[in-house]
Amino acid sequence: MSSTIQITIDARDPRALSTFWRDVLGYVHPAPPGTTVAAGEDPLAAWDEFLERSGIPPEQRYSASALEDPDGTGPRVFFQQVLEGKVVKNRVHLDVRTASELRGAERMEALEEEAQRLLGLGAARLFRHEPEPPMSIGFLVMADPEGNEFCLD
Repeated sequence: MSSTIQITIDARDPRALSTFWRDVLGYVHPAPPGTTVAAGEDPLAAWDEFLERSGIPPEQRYSASALEDPDGTGPRVFFQQVLEGKVVKNRVHLDVRTASELRGAERMEALEEEAQRLLGLGAARLFRHEPEPPMSIGFLVMADPEGNEFCLD
C-alpha cells in the first residue's frame, strides 16, 4: 500500500500565501467540512462563515489554509501559521513545472513569460540558470511573497 503526501508550508499569513500559490498552481481552496460551495462562490467566504459558526476566536481564524488540486492528482498543500519569519534558505522547495517538455531558447522564453505572470502575483525573481547540457536544461529561481524559494522548471 502506498501513501499520499501533503506539502506543509510555514507562513506568517497562511491565507494570503495560499491565495498566491492557488494562482500559481491553478489549485483551489476546498470547502469547509460538510459544506458545498456552488460554482462561482468564494470558498474563503464559506470558511469565514464556517469558522464564525464554529466559535473559533477571530485571532485564530486565519492560522491555517489549504489548497487542493481540482483534478485530484496533485498533492494537497497546507499552510500553517508560525510566529518566526524565514531566516535561511529552504531545505525543501517546490519546482513549478511549466516548460519541462521544452529545450533551449524556447524553454527559457516560456519560463521568462511565466515568471512575468508570477511577478504580477507577488513573486520575486532571484536567479536565472542558463541551460548547461547535458546536466541542466535551464531554470529560474524565484521566491513567494514570504521569501520561500521555488524554481520555474
